[in-house]
Amino acid sequence: MQKIKQKTRKGVKKRFKITTTGKILRRIQNSRHHRNKKSRKAIRNYRKYAEVTGTYAKKIKKMLGIA
Repeated sequence: MQKIKQKTRKGVKKRFKITTTGKILRRIQNSRHHRNKKSRKAIRNYRKYAEVTGTYAKKIKKMLGIA
């Protein structure tokens, strides 16, 4: 009998990046709307990625079929 494969959640796959070391990266929030109120420095910092840690990282890995 064949094993049942776990499907990856496509929405999670599109929103998160996984590094070669296994860290999960996400985009920084509040970057979309009302950009004219925000400083240039803040807008520059929104281009970076933030690391997901803790139980959220475990849940995301499970949704991606890694853990």
